[in-house]
Amino acid sequence: MRSVSAAVVDAAVVVLFVLIGRSSHGEPNTLIDVVTTLWPFAASLALGWIVARAWQMPVAPLRTGVGVWAITVAAGMALRALSGGGIAVSFIVVASLFLAAGLIGWRVVATLVLSRRTTTPTPH
Repeated sequence: MRSVSAAVVDAAVVVLFVLIGRSSHGEPNTLIDVVTTLWPFAASLALGWIVARAWQMPVAPLRTGVGVWAITVAAGMALRALSGGGIAVSFIVVASLFLAAGLIGWRVVATLVLSRRTTTPTPH
């Protein structure tokens, strides 16, 4: 998988996290509201990609996925708090679990699929 595709999947995970979270709390999903909630996590995702050098091994669950996830959550919460957003413990837990499932989970699935493709013998 190319790094651009991996970055798009990661961004989709973060956008989905924001949309589901806002909807579950009955908050409107207007563009400005979504962007206000999204930016700390989107910026942190970009930082995670840089720190983890995700473009080198974009599908690696441990080397890339865990690093991108940890930075997205930690820096996202810090930026959210600095910008006046709430960071209740329950929010941190839910965000951590959802983003782990998304940012690491798709990489696990992709790794399994890609390894099956390379180990499946071709019929003669």
